Amino acid sequence: MNARDDHAPSAASRPQLIADTALRLLAERGMRGLTHRAVDEAAGLPQGSTSNLARTRAALLEAAVGRLAEREAAVLTPDELPRPQRDRPSGAEAGAGAASGAGAAAGGAEVPALAEALSLALHRYLTHHRELLLARYELALEATRRPALREVYDRAGRAFREPVVAMLAAAGSAAPERHALSVVAWCDGVLFSCTAGQFHAAVPTRAALRTSCAELLAGMLPGAGASRGRTGVARE
Repeated sequence: MNARDDHAPSAASRPQLIADTALRLLAERGMRGLTHRAVDEAAGLPQGSTSNLARTRAALLEAAVGRLAEREAAVLTPDELPRPQRDRPSGAEAGAGAASGAGAAAGGAEVPALAEALSLALHRYLTHHRELLLARYELALEATRRPALREVYDRAGRAFREPVVAMLAAAGSAAPERHALSVVAWCDGVLFSCTAGQFHAAVPTRAALRTSCAELLAGMLPGAGASRGRTGVARE
């Protein structure tokens, strides 16, 4: 997949154009800068166009969250995600017999693919989709004050969290839900730190992100630590 830039496609439909413009305004001006009139002006639409689509501010914010989820889903396509190996123990089975050779081998073999996919997504966000990250942070904070928006935001977030749980379970995690929390929190922390936090001045390399991700996964998956030396992931 070729990483897209932060701008809305020229052939976007009007609802998509409005939602993309709302995301751009959130990134550029913050929550206070997002108004129906501002969207009309920035999108080059007649006054009232945004109000016709989203009559209330809540509706405009929900449209922005929906479009954010669509664009974030395109950062890493399904065919780029690692395919679980067959005939490996489930997370529960691995927990019951974590010392088994099969479970250890499965976890160790899966680490490079998982680290590659996650580091690829992180690097694409930081190099091509900074606008989406800034808009997401604005929407996340606003969702803490709007229960209806919180529901929409959380529903969109499950589209990322659930595949992580599934990948970890397939890789032999004994506690995929708990491990997914750690992985997602780590990814979110890296994105925030490198966008708006203490490490915003420089984007980490793909190799650095891949190594850090592999180190994180090594503490979760059986046999992963032993495999790092063989794969070379930790040495890049």
